[in-house]
Amino acid sequence: MPRPSSVARLRHMLDSAREAVSLIEGKTRRDLEHTRLLQLGLTRLVEIIGEAAARVPKETREKLPAIPWADVVGMRNKLIHGYDTIDLDILWDTVRNELPGLVEALEQATDAATSE
Repeated sequence: MPRPSSVARLRHMLDSAREAVSLIEGKTRRDLEHTRLLQLGLTRLVEIIGEAAARVPKETREKLPAIPWADVVGMRNKLIHGYDTIDLDILWDTVRNELPGLVEALEQATDAATSE
């Protein structure tokens, strides 16, 4: 299945997604609004997830349809290129509601890749 470089990229995605989810544990959307360091941390982690996803080879992405590749890379692009217009509601929703499912899909993908 994935080449070693693909496994490394999947792990980068997984580690960053887990970290982003853990950063908001016990926090509210209001905390994000008022904590610049939290804003910067979540933004950077989501950027890393998208950058790593963009580096996963096409053939590997095609074997892992549970991962919304275009959405993940698209979010990274919006954050990088729209750094001055980041919508904190979208960032919060992504980390709170989308990343837990991505973590699950990445765990399955990395488990399958390392057992081969």
